[in-house]
Amino acid sequence: MLENREGQAIPQVTFHTRHDHNWVDISSDEIFKGKTVIVFSLPGAFTPTCSSSHVPRFNQLAPLFKEHGVDEIVCISVNDAFVMNEWKIEQGADNITFIPDGNGEFSEGMGMLVDKDQIGFGKRSWRYSMLVKDGIVVKQFIEPDQPGDPYEVSDADTMLAHIAPDAGKPLDVTVFTRKGCPFCAKAKGMLHDANIEFEELLLGRDYSDRTLRAVTDNSSVPQIFVNGELIGGSDKLEAWMGAQ
Repeated sequence: MLENREGQAIPQVTFHTRHDHNWVDISSDEIFKGKTVIVFSLPGAFTPTCSSSHVPRFNQLAPLFKEHGVDEIVCISVNDAFVMNEWKIEQGADNITFIPDGNGEFSEGMGMLVDKDQIGFGKRSWRYSMLVKDGIVVKQFIEPDQPGDPYEVSDADTMLAHIAPDAGKPLDVTVFTRKGCPFCAKAKGMLHDANIEFEELLLGRDYSDRTLRAVTDNSSVPQIFVNGELIGGSDKLEAWMGAQ
């Protein structure tokens, strides 16, 4: 049974990290002492759920967490420093500190080191998240003790609901564009001016004409989606923004 450690101190360990081609040892106190820190821990770098959901959403919501008193967001996994550094680069997760728990000492101290021999992983961390204030666990979300890799409560949105239940969440915006398109430039400019972050998908690099027609039932660009809803082109975006 995985034990909830709320009210307890985090384990005192030394993390062996790599910075600028040098080994840098970091203690638990250096990460947690005198700070409010969100930790989320997971079974492994580059694994599907971790890469597609867990890391990206914490990275996206990081500015909102900081508005509500969080000093740092830390991702911990039982992987070595080289793997964790490459994973951070691959994820583009500049808002998160990636910490290697290569020997599993922190995960074991948290009571979260589990056996993943059946899939060739050896000992790894169970998936969980926690809010730590000055080295004390004040809230912990532990995934249910079920077979596989459940992902139900350790996500960024659950943590945000605990810390700031009334906080408005950032919009999820995607813009389909092509090179040299003036209407695409107009749409992106409007989003920039409104401080709305967006993901740009470029024709020929990220999608094809067939994909655009299949997704939007249209062949013109830009095509803008907001929270899963197709808004349309730059004129439709302008109208949508005027109505907000």
